[in-house]
Amino acid sequence: MTLFIRMAVVTTLMLVGATATWLGAQNSFGTPKTIIHVSVIQWKEGVSAADKKQVLDGVKEMAAKIPGMKNVWTKALRVQPQGYTDAFAIEFENQAAADRYAKDPAHDAWTEAFAKIREASLSPQITND
Repeated sequence: MTLFIRMAVVTTLMLVGATATWLGAQNSFGTPKTIIHVSVIQWKEGVSAADKKQVLDGVKEMAAKIPGMKNVWTKALRVQPQGYTDAFAIEFENQAAADRYAKDPAHDAWTEAFAKIREASLSPQITND
């Protein structure tokens, strides 16, 4: 009887350990309700690195001024399609914040400077809501 109990305990512990390992190996992720605005940029020919930096730094400056801009990213690691070399992303708290950004005078001023040196840009907005 003792051998049977020992085997049952060992088997149970092995099953618990295997289940814990399996659960720990599962990737956890979230589906936030925030809005992500991503822009990939194709610059006009001959735009200087300083001008590009000024535009990308302007995204951070807007974040300090426009309520609801939660996070920004300004360093592109990989950009597609071909010919697009930089990108930025903005996380908005909600749709109202994204709408406020689009109408804010700080955004208008930034867009005016950006439009002068960009050839093209693609800017989808993404959410889970």
